[in-house]
Amino acid sequence: MESNHMLLYSDLPQALDDEYGGWVSRKIVKDFTAYADACLKNFGDRVLQWTTINEHNVFILGGYDVGFLPPQRCSAPFGVNCSRGNSSTEPYIAAHYTLLAHASAARLYKKMSS
Repeated sequence: MESNHMLLYSDLPQALDDEYGGWVSRKIVKDFTAYADACLKNFGDRVLQWTTINEHNVFILGGYDVGFLPPQRCSAPFGVNCSRGNSSTEPYIAAHYTLLAHASAARLYKKMSS
């Protein structure tokens, strides 16, 4: 039975956030691509359609601007309960890397599907 699968819905292993900041580091693109590769190789015969990252805007604004979602990186006056982060720059950095990660995973999928 074929199904649809979403690679990321705003959850990220804590180790990646602890090690290098998760979505605010370019390193995430390589790690996300490796994750996509593992998913495609192990489940690609059973998944009809893939979605790379769901609701970029929600998890970026919630996690890197306002701080009501993990990893709660934000700064005043935008965020609530902020202990780290910069709401003026990090949402843009995280958005940039989610787009690069999406493009990398999509390129990999296209390569593996041909």
